[in-house]
Amino acid sequence: MKKHSPLRKAFLTVAISLCFAPSVFATEAGQQTAKSPLPLQEIRQFTDVYAAVKAFYVDENQTQDRKLLENALAGMLSGLDPHSAFLDKEAFEEMKEGTEGEFGGLGLEVTMDASGVLVIAPIDDTPAARAGIRAGDIIVKIDDQATRAMTLSENVKLMRGKPKTKIKLVIARKGVDKPLNITITRDIIKVQSVKMKELADGIAYIRISQFQEHTADDLAKYLIELDKKQHLKGLVLDLRNDPGGLLNAAIGVVSAFIEKDKTVVSTKGRTPESNRSFKTRQADYLNHDQDPKEDWVTKVPQSAKTVPMVVLINAASASASEIVSGALQDHKRAKIVGQQSFGKGSVQTVLPLRPLDGGEPSTGIKLTTSRYYTPSGRSIQATGITPDIEIADTPEGNYATFNIREADLAHHLKNDEEKRAYEKKQREESKKQADDAKQPELRYFFGDEKDFQLQQAVKILKGEKYVTGFEKKSETGKKTAKNEKSEVKTQTDKK
Repeated sequence: MKKHSPLRKAFLTVAISLCFAPSVFATEAGQQTAKSPLPLQEIRQFTDVYAAVKAFYVDENQTQDRKLLENALAGMLSGLDPHSAFLDKEAFEEMKEGTEGEFGGLGLEVTMDASGVLVIAPIDDTPAARAGIRAGDIIVKIDDQATRAMTLSENVKLMRGKPKTKIKLVIARKGVDKPLNITITRDIIKVQSVKMKELADGIAYIRISQFQEHTADDLAKYLIELDKKQHLKGLVLDLRNDPGGLLNAAIGVVSAFIEKDKTVVSTKGRTPESNRSFKTRQADYLNHDQDPKEDWVTKVPQSAKTVPMVVLINAASASASEIVSGALQDHKRAKIVGQQSFGKGSVQTVLPLRPLDGGEPSTGIKLTTSRYYTPSGRSIQATGITPDIEIADTPEGNYATFNIREADLAHHLKNDEEKRAYEKKQREESKKQADDAKQPELRYFFGDEKDFQLQQAVKILKGEKYVTGFEKKSETGKKTAKNEKSEVKTQTDKK
């Protein structure tokens, strides 16, 4: 199995790093049992409840032993944090399929919220994106079934289906008084994770929508292509609405922009195996079955490591996106522009469960085992990455959304420092939104000619005046532009 397996869809795709470790579960479970006595009273209580359900529950079809035990496992894990989960056969297979770039469905990255299914991000060029679903939307009903009454896995199963079949969603959106009724036709989702286009004045725009197996190589090929034209003067890397993906892909992307053997991210947990430092080297970003000679990242020209660079992020940039932006920020390689990221800074490990009837594992658990830290030691968890320059969605301010991030999710991991940082950010956002009741009229797709944040990123690269979209209105009701300039440093980390 892959060294860095995809963390597929149970954020349900919000990406996080994970690794398959078939032998870990049995070994560690046994060691733990040997170290601490069994909680006999609690186990006795569990068996009493189990026996009562078997004997008295009204629907006997719901009391099959396998179903009851799987439900018990699911409840135990879901109560830990938003990302730990029991993986039944279907979910386990989806996890292994990972981010190979093709799967069936709507093209949504989702997680669970108290009100329903929260959209982390629609994937570019998918039925969901074309239907106008936005990050921050809450799916209240799926084909007339209330989402809040089901688990995330159950909701995702409803959204999946055969291509060309229709599905009805009821969506709650901030700033819209009535629920939105949207009908979408399912399709095979083929994700092109990296796209590039050249802008004016020698500036290139590269968008990464997900971190997949071939993302780093595809990025490297674009950088090589740009270098051959010998006129690259600036680069905008767009990670907005990118929910993450593979950890090794994120490391490969950073490796394209900074020198070898620099720290990209570190992880810290309870076990020695959880405490690791990942660097810009082949051992940390190559897929296990990839020939080092076919590594395109090592072929990236030196110009990619010095060209002035801006990285765009927003509240739907999560996990691997935050690893990349945090590393480039700490190494002073790029200016981070946009809005505070999601704050998905925990690591999940997939542990296959020993099958009851022998053979290959068909179920497993996804367990949070450590936290991510940027090269300077900052925790990403529940705080996210703060941009160097904050830019609104439009010249008129941000689109109205629920602004739900990791820190808003039930049972999210937190410590006192993370809690204080989050509360401060919430106060700041509340002030910004207090007089922002009107929705901006401007609508655009990432990377098009109306993309306000991209326009400002280009100005920042060129050292020109830019506006943030947060400027206060004058007495005449007109915006007063900020006469700000920005220098984007071209050097790599010199530590």
